[in-house]
Amino acid sequence: MSALAERGPASKLGSRWTNWRRGLYRFRQSWLSVIGLAIVVLLLFAAVAGPWIVPYPEHVTGGINTGMRFRPPSWAFPFGTNELGQDVFSLVVAGTRVSLLAGLAVVVVAALIGTAIGAIAGYRGGWIDDALMRFTDLMLTLPSLILAMAIAAALGPGIPNMVFAISMSWWPGFARLVRGEVMAKKEEVYVQAARAIGAGTTRIIVRHILPNIVSPVIVKMSLDMGFAILTVASLGFVGIGVKPPTPEWGSLLSLARGYLPDYWWTAIFPGCAIFLAVFGFNLLGDGLRDVMDPRARR
Repeated sequence: MSALAERGPASKLGSRWTNWRRGLYRFRQSWLSVIGLAIVVLLLFAAVAGPWIVPYPEHVTGGINTGMRFRPPSWAFPFGTNELGQDVFSLVVAGTRVSLLAGLAVVVVAALIGTAIGAIAGYRGGWIDDALMRFTDLMLTLPSLILAMAIAAALGPGIPNMVFAISMSWWPGFARLVRGEVMAKKEEVYVQAARAIGAGTTRIIVRHILPNIVSPVIVKMSLDMGFAILTVASLGFVGIGVKPPTPEWGSLLSLARGYLPDYWWTAIFPGCAIFLAVFGFNLLGDGLRDVMDPRARR
């Protein structure tokens, strides 16, 4: 009997390790997922080490050099210079940290709000479910970008206000996903057993249901990360995002649009950075879906 008891946790751990090894093997078999991971790692490296690897750190903090205005790409300025003589490469690399952190904050805040609302609606059901889901449907009918722009414009420019504005338009997707997962899990035997021994609603949701639905939430977060970065850049493009002189991809693109097509490099490189981030996170999200979501495995 004791041998079986000792073997139980070990066999469970071994089975979990085997599943992870199989998932990693499937991930490595998809070269697009590997490319997405490489792009994300490159962006994370630029976000962490950006202030120390840029060739002109004074340009990141607002320094100008009017004698070097609109220099084309060269060895001294790999991405050229803008209308203030600032190195575009330094600005793009420094803007990686702002864009990634803002996108990550949007996804995390939206996931927390959506998970709380979806879990309560899915578990309690009845009029609570109807009220919360009708409110969620109402939020879904509003164009997310327009809603985010309206909230951000009312609150004023700044990273915290921008993150809050986008999160308020982003959480309904998480709410509907979590609600469906909770409605399926609350009928499982382990949930009924916890309810039978007197566990409260909060304990059942937090300790028994949510840990078993974390995989699809993580997959959705990884897939939404790229689009959150794109939305952050959109608000920066229209002038209600990050305050200058803080470099951010959308604001860099907005300032450069007035100089197209003569000085194309001032716009093409911030635009390529946005494209690379969205493309990389989408590829990585597809790979994580194959690994973590059994129903989506090919």
